Amino acid sequence: MGRSRATGVASVYPSTGQQTGPGFDFTAHIRYLCEDVCSRIPELGHVDMSRVAVCYSQARKRVRHGLHASLTPLRFENGAQTGIRRGRRYTCQQLFGASGQEILYILRFYLPRFMDEDFEQKLSTVFHELWHISPNFDGDLRRHRGRCYMHTHSEAAYNSQMKLLAQDWLDRRPPHKIYRFLEKNFDQLEGDHGRVLAIRIPRPKLIPLDS
Repeated sequence: MGRSRATGVASVYPSTGQQTGPGFDFTAHIRYLCEDVCSRIPELGHVDMSRVAVCYSQARKRVRHGLHASLTPLRFENGAQTGIRRGRRYTCQQLFGASGQEILYILRFYLPRFMDEDFEQKLSTVFHELWHISPNFDGDLRRHRGRCYMHTHSEAAYNSQMKLLAQDWLDRRPPHKIYRFLEKNFDQLEGDHGRVLAIRIPRPKLIPLDS
């Protein structure tokens, strides 16, 4: 369990449990935010955050362009446990939560890049990733019609829709304490709390089933 010099994030691995001592628990705060979003926004009411693992990855460079967050489905199309990749049949490595339930998605934030965006962009990013979760909540992604099944025919229109959903959530008056941390950048969080704690989860492997 080591501390990254590039980001100041102290990695907490699930097998070791939560690290004790002072610091800002990014994983707990972003999970609490997502739970509140899914409880208030009907369009995301199908999301069971107890089966979504929340973690971070270290952004290699301290620049604003690049990935800010990502959602990894742990099953294949329509929730199938096996799928075909380049002519071979695979299954995905399984991940289980503390209570033994199967995890269906991994929600990953790239630090410090995610926290260095402005408030509106950070909140929109949260909605962007949660919206990718299939309405069936079966471990697959939400699939739109056409070739661009991830973001429809227009990613700009998709992003605009996420901003509207984010504003809808704010209009429902969630407690400020839930999203207050998004109003700060990474350096401000670290300065206020001494360090930032977050869970790191290795990327799941695809396991070939064909000999």
